Amino acid sequence: MNLYPLKFKSILKSIIWGGDEICKFKGITPEQDGIGESWEISSVEGNVSVVANGELENKSLDEVIATYKEQLVGKQNFATFGTTFPLLIKFIDARDNLSIQVHPDDALAKVRHNSFGKTEMWYVINAAPGAFLYSGFAKEMTPDQYVQSIEDNTFVDALEKHDVKAGDVFFLPAGRVHAIGAGTFIAEIQQTSNITYRIYDYNRKDANGNGRELHTELAKDAIDFKVYDNYQNSYARKENEAVELESCKYFTTNLLELTQSVDRDYSKIDSFIAYICMGGACTIKDNKGNELSVKQGETILIPADTTSMNIKPEGNVLLLETYV
Repeated sequence: MNLYPLKFKSILKSIIWGGDEICKFKGITPEQDGIGESWEISSVEGNVSVVANGELENKSLDEVIATYKEQLVGKQNFATFGTTFPLLIKFIDARDNLSIQVHPDDALAKVRHNSFGKTEMWYVINAAPGAFLYSGFAKEMTPDQYVQSIEDNTFVDALEKHDVKAGDVFFLPAGRVHAIGAGTFIAEIQQTSNITYRIYDYNRKDANGNGRELHTELAKDAIDFKVYDNYQNSYARKENEAVELESCKYFTTNLLELTQSVDRDYSKIDSFIAYICMGGACTIKDNKGNELSVKQGETILIPADTTSMNIKPEGNVLLLETYV
């Protein structure tokens, strides 16, 4: 079969801290309140994406990878990950401050959970006045001081707080302490892993008066306590060409702000390409003759055997392009 660009059914997560941005952004009606996350492309067990278009409609992503292997994901990805898609792509809308957390790296996650670790990046889609996030440490701290600061509720004082606006980008390697603040709406690209160590939750209690479980000791070995000069990615916006936001061993992500038709050459990339439409709409046409319209809030998966693609904006379009 001629493999074509795939769309997937959104996996909407109703969460106590969820807001009302995701349904609006994606054009989902009737609008639902309290949607904290929309998993756009996922291979996480129990949350595997299902194809929404074409001949493969209603097939799971795992099934499609098992059938088409490197044709869909690329030779190296299939050799490394098998039928597990290597990235998890989601939208997150935080109405309240999310808990402060950290993720283990590959080595620690393998030993403890027989899993990959979690390195991720955030692209801020929208931010309410005063919205912020935490990423990294503002001052030096030892592992023992960390444990003490959790007990005496001063841990947040050691973190770097960032006021955010639309277009801000943060790279979060495994080991970096982080949290999304209230009023922040982001796109997240991450390794396929669902391992999170919750460090601090502002002493919040549930309806029964119970605090959420913290992973203080597990997190201690996972945290990178080093203080870095800068935690935010800087980039210069350019129309009608790809601008690199982040490139690491787990993914490369580019920003495309298009006002005119652009050709993308994938002949040297041994990977699928995912496009997340952040605004506007476009029509894509690949070298095999497949054509698909894409609008704000949609995420599409371009098979690895695609060698080139034309992107034609309807007016203008803002896209995140990511691959391994």
